[in-house]
Amino acid sequence: MTEKDFIVPSGLEYPKNGKSIWKAPSNIALVKYWGKKPDQIPANPSISFTLDACATKTSLAFEKQEQISSGFSFDLIFEGKPKEDFKPKITTFFERILPYLPFLKEYHFTIETSNSFPHSSGIASSASGMAALALCLMSIERAVNHKMDEEFFRKKASFLARLGSGSACRSIEGDLVQWGKHIDIPHSSDLFGINYPFEIHPTIKKYHDTILLVHKGEKTVSSTVGHGLMKNHPFAEKRFEQAHQNLDRLKGIFFEGNLDDFIQIVESEALTLHAMMMTSQPYFILMHPHTLQIINKIWEFRKATNTPICFTLDAGANVHVLYPEYVKERAIQFIQDELVVYCENGHYLCDRIGEGARELKS
Repeated sequence: MTEKDFIVPSGLEYPKNGKSIWKAPSNIALVKYWGKKPDQIPANPSISFTLDACATKTSLAFEKQEQISSGFSFDLIFEGKPKEDFKPKITTFFERILPYLPFLKEYHFTIETSNSFPHSSGIASSASGMAALALCLMSIERAVNHKMDEEFFRKKASFLARLGSGSACRSIEGDLVQWGKHIDIPHSSDLFGINYPFEIHPTIKKYHDTILLVHKGEKTVSSTVGHGLMKNHPFAEKRFEQAHQNLDRLKGIFFEGNLDDFIQIVESEALTLHAMMMTSQPYFILMHPHTLQIINKIWEFRKATNTPICFTLDAGANVHVLYPEYVKERAIQFIQDELVVYCENGHYLCDRIGEGARELKS
């Protein structure tokens, strides 16, 4: 598919008003996306677990205006209060998706959004937030475009979400979502995420993710800036090759449920992500001392007990502790006994693989 496939057919009659509500989850990448081309195109393919509990709920009410606006008309309410500092990002998002949703300037929108996790928790909400908003907007088109099927609806929602936040395209579907063109993954695309098309061992499909909140404040360097620093990075091309190779290796690992090899790739990917940050120009570090202490504790515990528990990292200090369902009790006990002490105010979140976004009744 190309961008042209997502242009709205002419002659559709849009409603005067209405409302849609969607809940979209966050996700955690196993093979990391770091570096991008213009128009939110990834420099390398990635794959992620779709989460379940960490999600954004967005309500979109829309009312036709008497005259089409020169700009975009909307109010933004975050967790019950107006949030003016979020509005520029929404405006940029609307500008990018206008060619694919031409009705945007015809309406005044009231966007009410909230997260199931604390905004200060350090969990990136852009993926779940943009995914939920894209789905709400797509519900307007779907209501009048009777030729649209569910597959196209989800695909276009992923395509639009990507234009708000790259990783948001992986928060539409579940449980494993792949994004970015890869020669050996059928139907893979730089334009949207897809459900991983190969067989997955039941053990992999029942993974848990406990998120240790090491640092809740603002990152010293934003992900947008970090992505940009990959353009002239001395190790960029080798890193992009590595991502392709790891996706190749994961096909057999997912099929067989080989947790030793799964752990090796996931942890290597996490450390490579931060190695790219530490070797860019300018260089920067987003890990904290407690991040490293947690990693070492996980390594010690895994070696001593042979428990298949591992970590991954996002572009920040927090640690995602990954483990299969069958060791859940042992893993949680270890986290409480050994790792919570390194969390800010002892805070952590328990999550698991989910099934993707869902529409809620208005």
